[in-house]
Amino acid sequence: MADETVGVVGAGIVGLATGREIALRRPGTRVVVLEKEREVAAHQTGHNSGVVHAGIYYAPGSLKADLCVRGVSLLREYCQERKLPYEETGKLVLAVRDDELGRMANLYERARNNHVPELRRVAKEEIREIEPHAGGIAALYSPRTAVTDYRAIAREFAADIESAGGEVRLGFPVAAVTGVPGGIEVASDQDGDRLRVDRLVLCAGLHADAVARLARGAREPRIVPFRGEYMLLRPERADLVRGLIYPVPDPRYPFLGVHFTPRVDGSVEVGPNAVLALAREGYTRGRISARDLAGLAAYPGSWRMAARHWRTGVKEYRGSLSTAAFMKDARAYVPGVGVRDVVRGGAGVRAQALDRDGTLVDDFRIHRAGRITAVRNAPSPAATASMAIAAHIADAVLADA
Repeated sequence: MADETVGVVGAGIVGLATGREIALRRPGTRVVVLEKEREVAAHQTGHNSGVVHAGIYYAPGSLKADLCVRGVSLLREYCQERKLPYEETGKLVLAVRDDELGRMANLYERARNNHVPELRRVAKEEIREIEPHAGGIAALYSPRTAVTDYRAIAREFAADIESAGGEVRLGFPVAAVTGVPGGIEVASDQDGDRLRVDRLVLCAGLHADAVARLARGAREPRIVPFRGEYMLLRPERADLVRGLIYPVPDPRYPFLGVHFTPRVDGSVEVGPNAVLALAREGYTRGRISARDLAGLAAYPGSWRMAARHWRTGVKEYRGSLSTAAFMKDARAYVPGVGVRDVVRGGAGVRAQALDRDGTLVDDFRIHRAGRITAVRNAPSPAATASMAIAAHIADAVLADA
């Protein structure tokens, strides 16, 4: 495969990790990462809360579970080697009601099957020793759960690609993907720029389905954008939280619920909620895309999802519009925190894949067809698992090289 060119669409952390893995694994291969924005990590990666997940939540045997657990050790080692932020703050998963105890027990068994290191059950009294201001009646404690700076990691991955002789080409929005003799031509709508590659990897995140269609890939699953909005604890109240504090998740949803996240810069986020965004890049309520809305409305899965989850959607929108409603859930986990202790923070948009039957796709979906490998669903913990996902993709891309 030496002297071949591999194109990667998308300079988020998964695309950059994949480009880096291929460039380092097969010296002589030219890797070109194509990104429509003028910087790397502009979307999901750059709006990530920075959590390095330990693998507690994911179904044993799933791609998520396997790649998350493998990815943690790779990411930790990389951050240590490059002197990038990596702080093991620990995480409490709190049960606040008796009816959550059964789910928490199931979560514990799932985490044990995933070989989450040093995870243990915590009684009510010990919760206060770990987090003096936390509520809850029981908890799981993961001391190895960490926080990092994924934007900084993405920039380092980009530098590794360039050091290996590759290229990260910014300002290249992909408009067409065409098969040509012996390869693939990728065209931009900027100045008619074109690139011929031998193999192509699609890591387009919020635009994963649209780019896959350009490459004549399957039309499903579709991407549905969910905006996650955050509050920030005021600096003088940041000492209410030492480490990560999470709820026991509802297994019906791929979202983890409102939680407390200390960041590597010293701030503490509260959130996110999960509201349907009205644009793929809808980071604010006022950002609306008629094209994106028309696509959602035309897809049968959207209506089936809405019929199944409309009550949860109403609750999430209430929290989006009202700080008091947002903080009501948060106070169950840190009772001392209130509306006056927070200010509005940032927001991210999650690229959530949706099947035609209305099912929110939970596991990673990565498919290869001929010369093209497409990442169709890679939500959280994709940043944690990015280096392991990259190895998985590289195995597929290089299988017959």
